[in-house]
Amino acid sequence: MRTKFTLSSISLIFIFLAGCHTEQKINNEHIANYVEISKQEPSYFQLTDGSTYIPIGINMINPSGKYNNQPDSAFYEIDQWMKNLSENGGNYIRIWLSPSFWDIEDSLAGVYSEEKAKRIDRFIAMARKYGLRIKMTMEHFRSVTLEENPQSWATKYVYHTSHGGPLDSIRQYLISQEGQKLFLDKLDYYQQRYGTDTLFFGWELWNEMNAMRGPEDSIFFAWNEKMLRETKQRFPENLVMQSLGSFDAERIRETYRRMMLMPENEIAQIHRYLDLGAQMEICQAPMDIICSSAIEELRTYNTGKPMILAETGAVEPRHSGPSKYYPLDTAGILLHDVLFAPFFAGSAGAGMCWHWGQYVHANNLWYHFGRFSQAIQGIDPIREHLVPGKSETEDFRIYFLRGKTTTLIWLRDKQNTWRTELDEGQPPRELDGASIDLAQLGIAVENDEISAYDPWKNSWHDLGSGASSVRLPSFKRSLVVKVQPE
Repeated sequence: MRTKFTLSSISLIFIFLAGCHTEQKINNEHIANYVEISKQEPSYFQLTDGSTYIPIGINMINPSGKYNNQPDSAFYEIDQWMKNLSENGGNYIRIWLSPSFWDIEDSLAGVYSEEKAKRIDRFIAMARKYGLRIKMTMEHFRSVTLEENPQSWATKYVYHTSHGGPLDSIRQYLISQEGQKLFLDKLDYYQQRYGTDTLFFGWELWNEMNAMRGPEDSIFFAWNEKMLRETKQRFPENLVMQSLGSFDAERIRETYRRMMLMPENEIAQIHRYLDLGAQMEICQAPMDIICSSAIEELRTYNTGKPMILAETGAVEPRHSGPSKYYPLDTAGILLHDVLFAPFFAGSAGAGMCWHWGQYVHANNLWYHFGRFSQAIQGIDPIREHLVPGKSETEDFRIYFLRGKTTTLIWLRDKQNTWRTELDEGQPPRELDGASIDLAQLGIAVENDEISAYDPWKNSWHDLGSGASSVRLPSFKRSLVVKVQPE
């Protein structure tokens, strides 16, 4: 059944759902608080109870296409993903509300499918069960006709006049009263159905909206300023944000800078992939450099906001498909770098991988989320006032987060990369007898305890105390070193 949206037509539904959500929140106290930006340390998130929140998660946009017409099978698949993520320390997922499996506006412009809305309800309930906060991304389309953009997956046919809609172009969607009403009405629908649920990490207007062709910058930014404000008015307790396409070309730098500095956009997000067809050479660099440099780019904007690498992974040239290296990466070296590198470069959380089903689940790599969680256990970025730093030796790229009392260091073997291990088939070397000089990194050591965590073996090692030159345990690929008071 499909119903035209009105406030009165959904009020009873909303009341019923709100009651269900209240009962569920009592059983999930850890998600009973809103996510907000720390006033004390605005580079990081906290919860409204004052505790620090570090998002650790993945893009989980929709079920695999083979289940589009089999909802129960699709939800079984999603349940497996959520369960694995949650059991390994994950606390965050991102969904697009606009692909065909979820799209409530699937037949006529402004007419919403109750069946599809119930699918979203079910997804939210499952996330609540597993303690996973959700970033709700509302739209992803790039055109209303194939003439504007030949990507059928990114075309919103029901908005075009040929399908009974009010629009002739994507430009008209952005500037006309009829086009803007379509977005605002849907905002109202979501607000009335879900309210400002504490489960939501926040509301994202669009996926990579600058991929639209045609609209001038003045139109694009005016629309975003208005709709970010409108969204925040409807969801005052939730974070509001926007995303742009993969940062793989110089020409989009100014678009990124302007969007991330926009006051209405509460989070500085970036997308970047390992892409052998990208214009920027850095997109073919070792994966830790691809990810850390994305956060370093955001840092140059001085936004005063939390930074997140919101989409990353590896693709075939020019995003023509999942990377050919995925089936070879059974150890998860790409995912490891995706999780660790952004955080140690100053991100508010782990990097958020794409290809959740084709790569992470297919290779059973969920345990890497647990290894990241273990590595940062007990670290409070807000209270420590963490400051990122970076150095190099002949053997390592050294990323570190220096705090008031504790410093966390991530060592990455420079000779081990996706190219050496996945392309050339070279196994990772054993680093035996290596050492690190903390004084050269500007890290003062008095009576501090020094320990090391091997994320590949999931083991901690006591390295003693008080010495600035530290002999490291034998390890491969990477190692985390923690310096903290006794």
